[in-house]
Amino acid sequence: MARVRSRVAAHARHKKILDLAKGHRGKRRTNYKVAHESVMHALRYATDHRRDKKGDFRRLWIVRINAAARLHDLTYGRLMNGLKKAGIELDRKTLADLAVREPAAFGRVAEQAKAALG
Repeated sequence: MARVRSRVAAHARHKKILDLAKGHRGKRRTNYKVAHESVMHALRYATDHRRDKKGDFRRLWIVRINAAARLHDLTYGRLMNGLKKAGIELDRKTLADLAVREPAAFGRVAEQAKAALG
């Protein structure tokens, strides 16, 4: 059986990695072996950070909701408890957006939550 050479396949594989390494500096961009290691690290970080981004946004929304709630004499926890008791099902993303873009509407929601608490 004849020996198989992988010239075309190997070249394509190397080219793919070197294209992904664009923007890296020095040998990380030009040398396949170093570029491969650099790209694998970069892809691993990209995966991890896509997961982290979800938590980062949730934390941001909570901070914004808490700041807006305190303007209406509520804490974040009491506001969320009041919303649940009032039967208002708004997620944190929507509440944070209301707090930033429509403070008056957020105020009405906060008043409903406060009424449901007391």
